[in-house]
Amino acid sequence: MHTGKVHVALVASPGMGHLIPVLELGKRLVSHHGISATIFVVTMDASLSRSQLLKLSGITDDFLDVVLLPAVDISARVDKTTGILRQMAMMVHEALPSLRSAILAMEVQPIALIVDMFATEAFVVAEEFMMFKYVFVTTNAWFLALTVHGPNLDKEVDQDDHINNQKPIHIPGCEPVRFVDCYEQFLRRNKVYFRMGTEISTADGILVNSFYDLEPLTLAALHDTRKVGLAPKAPVYPIGPLVRPVELSLRGEVLRWLDMQPKESVLYVSFGSGGTLSAKQTIELAWGLENSQQRFIWVVRPPVENDSAATVFKSNGVNNDFLDYLPEGFLNRTCKNGLVVPKWAPQTEILSHPSIGGFLSHCGWNSSLESIVNGVPMIVWPLYAEQKMNATVLAEHIGVATRSKLLAPKGVVGRDAIAAMIQKIMVDKEGEAIRAKVKMLKSCAVKAVSNGGSSYNALAIVAEECKIGMQRRNAKTG
Repeated sequence: MHTGKVHVALVASPGMGHLIPVLELGKRLVSHHGISATIFVVTMDASLSRSQLLKLSGITDDFLDVVLLPAVDISARVDKTTGILRQMAMMVHEALPSLRSAILAMEVQPIALIVDMFATEAFVVAEEFMMFKYVFVTTNAWFLALTVHGPNLDKEVDQDDHINNQKPIHIPGCEPVRFVDCYEQFLRRNKVYFRMGTEISTADGILVNSFYDLEPLTLAALHDTRKVGLAPKAPVYPIGPLVRPVELSLRGEVLRWLDMQPKESVLYVSFGSGGTLSAKQTIELAWGLENSQQRFIWVVRPPVENDSAATVFKSNGVNNDFLDYLPEGFLNRTCKNGLVVPKWAPQTEILSHPSIGGFLSHCGWNSSLESIVNGVPMIVWPLYAEQKMNATVLAEHIGVATRSKLLAPKGVVGRDAIAAMIQKIMVDKEGEAIRAKVKMLKSCAVKAVSNGGSSYNALAIVAEECKIGMQRRNAKTG
């Protein structure tokens, strides 16, 4: 399969939010840069099949393969207090022997190992096989800056000031991180998170799913580490936006409904593959959508109390009985201008549809990039992980979103505030600058990943390093 091609291996840690951009990175290396690649997938789902992943990714190239490592079972070692980051670290650790064996059995040994940022523990395997080590940061550059700078603050007064006195973290060359926005694992002094930050800085290169026009200040700081005093010392390559392409064959009920709506008239509402709201917040959101008098598609799932990430790593059955948790009469009152969809909808295809005019999102980074590449302004509603940082990047640093000042981890946003945000992003004059900015960045995103664009060229440098490394290896063994 890989004869005559420089071969690299990629490792995707558990969760669709990490898997999808890794799949797209593998496809980009193969189709644009003449590399062959094998993507190793760490999973805890024994029912997941290779054919499902190939269908999901649209992979047809002979020089790109997907390998599911044997499913790991950590159920006996986790409970309700075990956070998502810790669970991912445990799964990656358990998968290392399988990864090692799979690479050892390869006919052509990869010259490089590219891991997503939550699988840096796999660097030990790269070192054993004398491979280049790259890390792929599947979120924004600002989060990368906090992550690699975090270990430097682990024992400093600055961190105590941040946690105890709620003062902002000052990252050299970057916007400061407010206490209310900070990643929860930083606040908890999570050892896994700080280890990850240290390991990222040992890479031969750091790939980040962003682009220059999106985060110019942060990327400048990460590039000029000696001047601003910011780790890492490894070069940073902004190679984004990497997003899943539109599948034109998907023409189900949702897209047919969109075909009948006016241009840019519909708000898409979804909290990603893992996000959940409380029962009270679900009711307020329903009333907010109705009171806004705007068209909408709402991907809704049953509410869960006190756990905004309840469906991460879980597969809950579809519940079509909306009457259990939506306001009485809501479906009848909104049937002419709204569509309620249980649990899942074809998000990439929806966001690319000309009838979509806004996106109410949990602001996971994949969803955020999908919105930007389609020129869709956002209402950001962060729920867990680094999403509060994402929301600040989108609403304040970049200016492609609005958010409620009332949003809080345990608070409830009222229907009036929700309706006001919807009207601002969809129709009000106040939202014109946001709508214009996201359309401008749509053009910038296309240019960045096109041949000769900044992100294309950044990934070309990585590919060339791998090719030179392979030549040197062949010269030594030849």
